[in-house]
Amino acid sequence: MKIGVIGGGAAGFFAAIHASGPGREVTIFEKSPKLLSKVKVSGGGRCNVTHRPLEISKLVKNYPRGEKFLKKVFAHFKSEDTIEWFENRGVALKVEADGRIFPTTDDSQTIIDALMREAQKLKITILTSVGIKSIHPLEKGFKLETDKSEFKFDILIIASGGHPKTDGYQFLSNLKHTLSAPIPSLFTFNTPGEPLRELMGISMPDGLVKLEGTKLNYRGPILITHWGLSGPAVLKLSAFGAEWLYDHQYRAKAIINWNAEMGEMDYSDHLAKYSLNHPARKVKSHPLFGVPVRLWEHLIEISGIESPQTFNTLSKKQVNKLVQNLFCYILTVNGKTTFKEEFVTAGGITLNEVNPETMESIYYPNLFFAGEVLNIDGITGGFNFQAAWSTAFLAGKSTFKDAL
Repeated sequence: MKIGVIGGGAAGFFAAIHASGPGREVTIFEKSPKLLSKVKVSGGGRCNVTHRPLEISKLVKNYPRGEKFLKKVFAHFKSEDTIEWFENRGVALKVEADGRIFPTTDDSQTIIDALMREAQKLKITILTSVGIKSIHPLEKGFKLETDKSEFKFDILIIASGGHPKTDGYQFLSNLKHTLSAPIPSLFTFNTPGEPLRELMGISMPDGLVKLEGTKLNYRGPILITHWGLSGPAVLKLSAFGAEWLYDHQYRAKAIINWNAEMGEMDYSDHLAKYSLNHPARKVKSHPLFGVPVRLWEHLIEISGIESPQTFNTLSKKQVNKLVQNLFCYILTVNGKTTFKEEFVTAGGITLNEVNPETMESIYYPNLFFAGEVLNIDGITGGFNFQAAWSTAFLAGKSTFKDAL
């Protein structure tokens, strides 16, 4: 039995490993000279393997695209299974406070080494710098035309990853499958011309960011950068708002509540009480609501509060303006920036053309898909890797069906 796997990334390796067995020849094709390159750079080079185990109903809520599909996939392989698989192969893992899981070495090479060792043990053939030009379904099996030579396989698993442009999927053009056009997901907001950028490096641990004119919002840490706005709240909002933002050419109004625990009345009440208790204190010198000094100075300045003013001298208009800037700070977004070296795309093979119980094509027996080539994407926190491990496990295991 000859099995071809297109893609030398996380999903490709995991699928190849689980498709291996006696009497099987498994070959991985990777178009670049590097293997597992996204694993290498993920999580700042630490590799965010997965997320702390969650009930499947909660786990799937972290996927802007693919929620219903993944509910069925995760029934076969979920976060607990990922943890067990790596730990059984000598990889010690740790859970961080936000639920992300990393190797205790804090080095993505640990994950790469585990996958490479397993592939070598199973005698999987790995071909690098071999790009796939086209796939030709045969009466039985598939013919692969590469930029080196032709190959024939009984079973084919496509785990080629996401691509920022449609032409990255050109090699699939001979297949009947429909492609959702790729658009970026997980990016930071550019805010050219906004004075807030001068406060780069300042962060708020628990803010709320909304997109004006939509129901889209996300709560979490916010980071001000020299480009504009970043941090988990913004990255996750960009994923859920990927299609809307794309349609609006990345021009939008972002509305920020700097402290998500506080509502508009909470800010007003707290300021009123503070003014009563500390009337003679200078507003500038006494930041409230966990706001860092530089951000507080910016907020009181744009609220029309003078440097020497004390709390008891604030006019009603000034208090209202300050509350508005704390609860409803409006920022003009114009453009985006890819998050670090990581790119995640929304788009790929349409999910209604793939069986979520097996990852098999509904058009071609013995053709399977895994990973980001599918129209699935998750927010930051290990969710994209979990989708890769789960779909790849299922694709690999499903090659052992009775019909073969």
